[in-house]
Amino acid sequence: MSNDNKHGGSRLDRRHLLQAGLAAAFAAPLGALGAQAFAPRAVAPGIDLSEFPLCQTASDAPALTGAPRKLKLSWNAGAVCLAPLPVAIEHGFFQKQNLDVELVNYSGSTDQLLEAIATGKSDAGLGMALRWLKPLEQGFDVKIAAGTHGGCMRVLSRADSGVSKLADLKGKIVAVGDLAGPDKNFFSIQLAKLGIDPNKDVDWRAYPGNLLDVAVQKGEVQAFLSSDPLAYLWLKDAQYKEVASNLDGDYRDKSCCIVGLRGSLVREEPQVARALTQALLDAAMFTSQNPAVAAKSFQPYAPKAASLADIEGMVRYHTHHHHPTGEVLKRELKAYADDLKSVQVFKQSTDTAKFAERIYVDVFAV
Repeated sequence: MSNDNKHGGSRLDRRHLLQAGLAAAFAAPLGALGAQAFAPRAVAPGIDLSEFPLCQTASDAPALTGAPRKLKLSWNAGAVCLAPLPVAIEHGFFQKQNLDVELVNYSGSTDQLLEAIATGKSDAGLGMALRWLKPLEQGFDVKIAAGTHGGCMRVLSRADSGVSKLADLKGKIVAVGDLAGPDKNFFSIQLAKLGIDPNKDVDWRAYPGNLLDVAVQKGEVQAFLSSDPLAYLWLKDAQYKEVASNLDGDYRDKSCCIVGLRGSLVREEPQVARALTQALLDAAMFTSQNPAVAAKSFQPYAPKAASLADIEGMVRYHTHHHHPTGEVLKRELKAYADDLKSVQVFKQSTDTAKFAERIYVDVFAV
């Protein structure tokens, strides 16, 4: 990403960001599950949905008949990388598949989310592979049907710091929002590939996610990990720089977020599982092709400090055109599992090929 893209637009005072309620954008709702109120539109005028679906196998499938199939789909409403979800509702992608989808904002732990999907409290969910795979190693009845995009996580530091590349984190103190979070897992994997032991050579410190920049301002840490929209907004301040992201190197062509389906839904209603996955992939591709439209759909869920142009910039940065299924997805899941073994997150006894085979499903093969 160019400096223009990373730091474009007017500068935003750090204190203004905090006062503007960034923390509120990520605050947990009163309950673990909170229904999101959407008013589904008819298919938006000027949008030719004949360009979707993306998959020839899916396009040959008969449409679901009868009354629209009601489903619950769990998401994190503050995650801008999930912009395709409000797009799917607002622009008719679920409707096209004869689905009536209720988005449910989920704030509990990943284990609780996967249990909710496995037990039917929710029918599907979206989340980050490097957060989901460890709990899935324990055997939840959730099947991964697709990747949705790449590009959620970044390493930031002060512009005048001596940290300019990932290897510079050796011997440093690094702030993270979650010591078991996907960003820590991802960058630990990258450090290990550079010959740096992430468990011994880096001192990871946990801070509230919306105060990570305060830790670096005070000199308590030399760098911090963050995800969009917070990371993107902090980068608008010229005193910060991006050191690394999960779109560097080979990972530019890998997905970081995934679609998980209730196992019983896949087994008992495979056509519904396929229709839901297809709608999500179509909405993702539409988002990639129409970032300004997608940004407007997501705007009600974005931090108040984020302008429409900011949201569009984030949508453009995330790789919504990349959403693997089938064998490609299975290879990505195995590769991530191998990576997690390399940093002692996965058990060394885990057969990653069998693990990937167990947790993925090719909904377009039914």
